[in-house]
Amino acid sequence: MLSRVLTIAAQEIRIGIRNRWILLATLILAVFSLALALLGSAPAGSLGVDRLTITVASLASLSVYLVPLIALLLAFDAICGEIERGTLLMTFSCPISRPEFLLGKAIGHTLVLTFALVIGYGMTAALLVSTGTGSLAGLADFSRLIATSVLLGVCFLAIGYVLSSLTRQSGTAAAAAIAAWLVLVVLYDLALLGALVANPSGIFASQVFPYAVLLNPADAFRLFNLAALGASDLVGGMAGVSEALPFDPVLALASLVLFAGMALTASAVLIRRITP
Repeated sequence: MLSRVLTIAAQEIRIGIRNRWILLATLILAVFSLALALLGSAPAGSLGVDRLTITVASLASLSVYLVPLIALLLAFDAICGEIERGTLLMTFSCPISRPEFLLGKAIGHTLVLTFALVIGYGMTAALLVSTGTGSLAGLADFSRLIATSVLLGVCFLAIGYVLSSLTRQSGTAAAAAIAAWLVLVVLYDLALLGALVANPSGIFASQVFPYAVLLNPADAFRLFNLAALGASDLVGGMAGVSEALPFDPVLALASLVLFAGMALTASAVLIRRITP
């Protein structure tokens, strides 16, 4: 089983190299993280906070937008693209089960995303430490950010697999992936904010909103990282919200793991029903 799974994973990595996905994702993450690190010098000086901490707080908000988008672009044609190219039937005719096929895809894409995050964000951390503007203690915050960013990416990879299993054309899956990114990353927060503004002291604010944050992996990721930094003085929004929640922000990390597991299970169920 392991050899079959690793074969699929290695194939996805080779595809990522050939299509320049790894290079592109790494460059995007590196450029944005370096820009935030350089622009973050002003608040670091005025607040007396280590620049690595400022950068991690900024990247926690930026990753909510970039990591899900990169993950969805990696995964949207993982199944339907194979159907279009006629390779899925050939793959399933080999001695490999469909869950093994999906697991290999997930491992390969996760490794691609992990490489891009480690190199892209790691360049920024190395620059700050080497220039003396960041402390070694801040590297723990960077490591936590990268690890949770990978977990966030797995959540959206699984969403991509679900969408890819529900469609038979890459164009349709791409449109669905962009719609999913727009709803979960942008519109979901706007809807919560609108409900809070409409009824700031009602039942929604006290009983519904805290748990609605946990249902969205993007919000759960941001909540956990900013709460772990104690970043309410550095950034607004979710960091300040974390101090008023009726539960430990660590629960947000558990919700990420649960969401990833449920989405991967759903995609495994759907792929069993596919007729290539």
